Amino acid sequence: MPPEAIRRLESELERLAGAPVALDRPSRPEHGDYATNVALQQAPRDGRPPRDLAESLAREAARLPEVERAEVAGPGFVNLFLASGWYGDALAEMLAAAEAYGGGSAAVQERVQVELVSANPTGPLTVGSARNAAYGDSVARLLEFAGHEVEREYYVNDVGRQTDLFRESVEARRRGEEPPVVGYTGDYVKEIAAEEGDPVERMLKVIEEELVEFRVPVDTWVLQGEVEREIPEAVAQVDTYEAEGTTWARTSAHGDDKDRPLVRSSDGSYLYFAGDVAYVRNKFGRGFDRLIYVLGADHHGYVGRLKAAASMLGYDPDRLEVLIYQLVHIVEGGAARQSSKRRGDVVFLQELVEKIGIDASRWYLVSRGHDQPIDIDLDLAKERSEKNPVYYVQYAHARIAGILRNAGERQPSAEAPEEVAGEERDLIKRLAEFPEVVREATERRGPHAIPTYAIRLADDFHRFYHHHRVLQSEQEAFRLGLVVATKNVLARSLDLIGVEAPERM
Repeated sequence: MPPEAIRRLESELERLAGAPVALDRPSRPEHGDYATNVALQQAPRDGRPPRDLAESLAREAARLPEVERAEVAGPGFVNLFLASGWYGDALAEMLAAAEAYGGGSAAVQERVQVELVSANPTGPLTVGSARNAAYGDSVARLLEFAGHEVEREYYVNDVGRQTDLFRESVEARRRGEEPPVVGYTGDYVKEIAAEEGDPVERMLKVIEEELVEFRVPVDTWVLQGEVEREIPEAVAQVDTYEAEGTTWARTSAHGDDKDRPLVRSSDGSYLYFAGDVAYVRNKFGRGFDRLIYVLGADHHGYVGRLKAAASMLGYDPDRLEVLIYQLVHIVEGGAARQSSKRRGDVVFLQELVEKIGIDASRWYLVSRGHDQPIDIDLDLAKERSEKNPVYYVQYAHARIAGILRNAGERQPSAEAPEEVAGEERDLIKRLAEFPEVVREATERRGPHAIPTYAIRLADDFHRFYHHHRVLQSEQEAFRLGLVVATKNVLARSLDLIGVEAPERM
């Protein structure tokens, strides 16, 4: 894709300065549209006073067609005031790219697998699993928008103590008895007991339906039982030794904090890490360039061991990423909800969706960095007002859709007027930030940057709309172009986090 407007200007300034240039937006308009501190950084290397370098750069920059004037401030900052032509060129680029604006940033396209949710099929999805789903799917959407081929996978724990307990709990209900003391007692157990067949298979079907409704497409479902059949071949490939009646993997030699047990020598039974090794081998064996695991807060110790497994199997451990997300706390009526999945008083995804809707659920579950816990205030999330950020952003999109409906056949244009108003400048500059916001969010696996950006874009649009008429104005075509570009970016921002962009509200 062609270089975006900000990057193109940075490149021109780098040519003049002979050093890398990063442009920032000053907080005050009198300090220009953009500013750079390259003179301060370069001065020690050149052995010149920073202001001398800044004044030289300002003189050269003022000759660029994109720059109306350049000023030196403080010890050596260069403040740039851009010409109206730059705004027109930037808008033209946005309109030409349309819905693809900001995408295609991957320098090397990869085949990526994102393993998400993977909750035990012992009950409906909880809000914790919902955060895994919303976060993992948003990471996948960002990667796809960048140009990667992405496959979403769900690892099904269909064997083991928890699934056995769930089956025992359902069978007890079917006999009219109470479940085991350590079993599952929620109302959903009674509902599953009323149906025939394997309760684990039935619960897995419920989970699949919940994910479809939650806009999380799962491409591949892998059963733990199937992976475990590959354990003997996988274990034979790793460096092991015998100690304390156990076969150990020498993971500490591959970056892990300690060695991990693989096989209990007394009976030859495989331990948990053996399954991890087999699954890593299985994934890479399917030809993925990168593996991304999305795991809950209680899995911090898995980062080192999974990377070590990749290394022992002969793969670059940097091709395996483990993303750990923190807990979700539900607040209702000013009080936090307590929960236990076995007791059945956990907050399930379905309840969250019923109370605040899919859009608000998706928004709030990715609104903070995955390494921070989230508090979701249900009373605020239900509000249809500007206090509710998802409603506020969606309303901006719907308002633009209304403008465009009223515009009929009138065509937008990127041809900037001689004087571009301050609110128009601010809106275009915000739109011009989008490609870099998306790039960073993708590289950092941080989709929370997208709702933050969308709020700021909605702020700039509402401010523009308050001050300027679009239709039947002297700058109608230019302003139509501006609102079309804003609508595209708002819609893309919402889509990247799985939220709908309504045409009417």
